[in-house]
Amino acid sequence: MFRILFASLAALAVASPGLAQSTARDGETAIVFEAQSGESVSAFQGSFQVPEYRADPDSRMITLGYIRFPATTPTPGSPIVYLAGGPGGSGTGTAEHRRFPLFMAMRQHGDVIAFDQRGTGLSQTAPRCQSDVRIPDDVAYSDAEIATAYRQMAMECRVFWEASGADVRGYTTAESVSDLQSLKDHLDADQISLWSISYGSHLAMAAINAMDGDLDRVIMASAEGLDQTVKLPARTDAYFARVQAAVDTQPEAAALYPDVAGLMRRVHAGLEQMPVRIDIPQADGSTMPFLLQRRSVQEFSSMMIADPTYLGLLLAMYASIDAQDYGLTTVLLQRFHTANEPLSSGMMSLAMDMASGITAERLALFEAQAENSLIGGYLNFPMPQLLGVWDDIDLGDDFRAGPTGETPVLLLTGTLDGRTYPEAHLEAVAGLSNVTHVTVRNAGHNLFMVSDAVHEAMHQFMRAEPVTTDDIIIDLPDFSTHPFAQ
Repeated sequence: MFRILFASLAALAVASPGLAQSTARDGETAIVFEAQSGESVSAFQGSFQVPEYRADPDSRMITLGYIRFPATTPTPGSPIVYLAGGPGGSGTGTAEHRRFPLFMAMRQHGDVIAFDQRGTGLSQTAPRCQSDVRIPDDVAYSDAEIATAYRQMAMECRVFWEASGADVRGYTTAESVSDLQSLKDHLDADQISLWSISYGSHLAMAAINAMDGDLDRVIMASAEGLDQTVKLPARTDAYFARVQAAVDTQPEAAALYPDVAGLMRRVHAGLEQMPVRIDIPQADGSTMPFLLQRRSVQEFSSMMIADPTYLGLLLAMYASIDAQDYGLTTVLLQRFHTANEPLSSGMMSLAMDMASGITAERLALFEAQAENSLIGGYLNFPMPQLLGVWDDIDLGDDFRAGPTGETPVLLLTGTLDGRTYPEAHLEAVAGLSNVTHVTVRNAGHNLFMVSDAVHEAMHQFMRAEPVTTDDIIIDLPDFSTHPFAQ
């Protein structure tokens, strides 16, 4: 038993250099944090309470949770708070997966806080809603009918969540900014730094607007501006033009896909004119009918374009449908689609996007571009289709302005990001006076782990050193193949 205890303590010391000088703060408990890789590290699990909806003096209190990985330096800087994307992503969940080594490496600069924003992970405040609304798989539905179904789902789910005791008015980015201020106070920190991606950068920008002087440094990847909850369809079309340019660098892929946009438009037009019935094999040996429509392919595409990793599969799907071969599509539906499932949603992910909303000017652009664009109105679905369903949650155009501020910001942009776009990244930070911009060529939306050069840029920035590169190049995947290729 003594040998086992000694070995355990030795392993703990190796996993957590510098931890001997770290102690639990109020509301924290010492834990061993286990990553999905099997690695483990000593850390602290903490929590604090905030009002669910600060504008209501009678609001209930909710508990927000985090994991704190102590700094590995005797001279730590400001705590670094990780803000997950989504909205709806979990900071603690992210730390468990592929980015775990980066969480550990960032400890050289200060305590790293894997923060679960309200309504996520350790800060979960309401159950997932499963509505009574169903969209039959084997019936043709128009875009307008799909939007109506989702609006009905949102209305049903609000009733469900409020019956559980939740106040949906509290699930806005503005409230989450106040949560960051409360977290800073809970940590007894003069300032905090933010490390963010996607929707997390949206929250970070709102924080810069509201608490610029309380922020030390901010890292943003795959940025989503304060009026960019709804992406412009023309920007998605420009993304596919970049995809074509990347495909053209690979002779075999270029021969297969000489005109990506033309292929997609041809498939969409064919399915709009004549949807195709597919029988999806089920585990019990039966089959379920599925009507393959233009909008279902656009929806599926919108979920596959975040990173170039999946582009070979997307292109192969379109090419096979174009050849009236539905085998690959059947395999994808069999693996990733649950037949006739009722519409459902998490509260935080639905409310945050509805509250951030869209300006009238941007909505007019969206509507003008959506009809003839490759993905139509499905990249951000169900936004802006849900606008006005909860008429008391929108944060207004003042929230959507900016940000402005002097906080040092590192902006990381992937040129093949299919969720947020390079042009939009620059527009989002135009009002910030101290931005270092690094382009990661051929990277997609999830770019933190694509290159050691990305990590070095982050470390240089956190050390307040000049970032020595503004252009990182990574290899492209082979677009001529995909995981289900025979």
